[in-house]
Amino acid sequence: MTKKETTPRSKSKTKAAPPASERAPTSKRVRFDVEERRAQLIALGIQRFARHPYDDVSIDEIADAAGISKGLLYHYFPTKRAFYVAALTESSADLLKRTEPDPTLPPLERAIAGLTRYIDYVDEHAASFSALMRGGIGSDREVASIVDTTREAFVTRILENAVTAIGLEGASLDRLRAVLRGWIGCTEALSLDYLERKVLSRDEVRNALVKLLISHIDVFRQLQAEAGLST
Repeated sequence: MTKKETTPRSKSKTKAAPPASERAPTSKRVRFDVEERRAQLIALGIQRFARHPYDDVSIDEIADAAGISKGLLYHYFPTKRAFYVAALTESSADLLKRTEPDPTLPPLERAIAGLTRYIDYVDEHAASFSALMRGGIGSDREVASIVDTTREAFVTRILENAVTAIGLEGASLDRLRAVLRGWIGCTEALSLDYLERKVLSRDEVRNALVKLLISHIDVFRQLQAEAGLST
């Protein structure tokens, strides 16, 4: 039998209603099983942490939006930080899953297809993407590790393409990884600018990222030649 919530709801002080986009989908008290409730809370947390500084996010308001008590929320996540880390971890996993490359495509087409799915994700999940990329708790090591792990996963995907396309290995692979980290920085900055200002169109952002990737690989080739190393 699916485990249901049993923690009683405690009384809470009256608060101003949160924005409609951050409220539970219905005003009725709905009983969820454990995984459904956890998923609901994480979705609400992602929205709040993306739109407000970490210190300004109220656990009470998230509990109210979910239609549960603050005590029940802490049953799922023992601290606000744990809640934030869970929200970021979910955002990272979702981003990587939705942008998984198609291994049957040639390297360049695979990169273009992956970047198309990436921009689709940025468009459709602006709040969770912003929350992930911006971090939020200063120099918190666990939070930084989540973001860095996401970045490294993207770099590794591009490196796997490079191995297939130009046969790199060993020290040369490490040198290309260093250059591609610069491309990841450009990708994040351009994506956040796209969400905030919309100066470039979605297709222009995708095309810019493809051209920037190619230029970074060209820079790597130049560095290899200057160092007397093969590519």
